[in-house]
Amino acid sequence: MAKFAKKKDGDLPAVSTASLPDIVFMLLFFFMTVTTMKDSSIMVENTLPNASETKKLEKKDRIIYIFAGKPTKEYQSVYGTETRIQLNDKFANVNEVGSYILAERAKKPQELQNVLTTALKVDKEANMGLISDIKQELRKVNALKVNYTTFEGDAFNNIQ
Repeated sequence: MAKFAKKKDGDLPAVSTASLPDIVFMLLFFFMTVTTMKDSSIMVENTLPNASETKKLEKKDRIIYIFAGKPTKEYQSVYGTETRIQLNDKFANVNEVGSYILAERAKKPQELQNVLTTALKVDKEANMGLISDIKQELRKVNALKVNYTTFEGDAFNNIQ
């Protein structure tokens, strides 16, 4: 009869690292597809006003943002402290708003071009005349769906 040899050392077998590169690349591709890039950096002070009746916009791909407010401290030496309009990553004049909206509309797919919303993120200290001028330019390019971005809260907190 054959003799069975007993294992003398009780060590565990080495962990196989053959699938480790596959796991690393799978995680890399996952984070590459899920991560969104920041569109633009805010170059104006943007303390939003409070509003009691608010509604959240659901589809972010249908929104074109226009920022308005005083330039931040790093830009005040160049642009001053007067309220300015920011379109993407540059300061603009009121007469550039229409061409900006048309350019952004052209970047969107054909089926979304008629349902775009223009969101105004305006500092609560901004002059209403500037907002009125922006709205006039939006009317010229038929961008009639306008949203004012606010914080939810008591609207009487805006009065100073």
